[in-house]
Amino acid sequence: MELKHLLRGSTLAIGIMLLVACGSGSEDSNSDDESKPLLSAATLGEQTVLTVPDYLAQEKYARANPKNGNRQAQICKACHSLEEGGPNMIGPALFGFFGRNVGGQSGFNYSPVMRNANFVWTPRALDAWLAQPGHFLPGNRMTFAGVMRQQDRDDLIAYLLETTSPVDTEQD
Repeated sequence: MELKHLLRGSTLAIGIMLLVACGSGSEDSNSDDESKPLLSAATLGEQTVLTVPDYLAQEKYARANPKNGNRQAQICKACHSLEEGGPNMIGPALFGFFGRNVGGQSGFNYSPVMRNANFVWTPRALDAWLAQPGHFLPGNRMTFAGVMRQQDRDDLIAYLLETTSPVDTEQD
């Protein structure tokens, strides 16, 4: 009987630790993050879509840490495929999503709020989404607390720009 209670307690403790770890990102915070109001799909405004090299040339993505970006992407890979031709999973496949309208991955059954949203996936939109998906687009089905640290989001976005974007084969 005592072993049964010990196992239940251990299972509960592990479950709580996993929930806290999934949503915590890191204990570090960036004071800049706290001073900026969080964007939402409703407050995003007009966006300009650039080429992947133009995004990657921006300072925050040019100085991104690829190892940390890859590490952060492991959370995404639990629900999304990143490779070209990858399948839709719990979430839609992410290859080629930059520059695409939200809810635009063919073959994925989006929630009504995602189907009716009106924005384009840019690094700016993704940054706001990753900070707090539930705040960015209330009613979406993504059960993810967010990536708290700005540097982790920048590293992840740079990684996703490089790994989920088609290679441009045009020559200048």
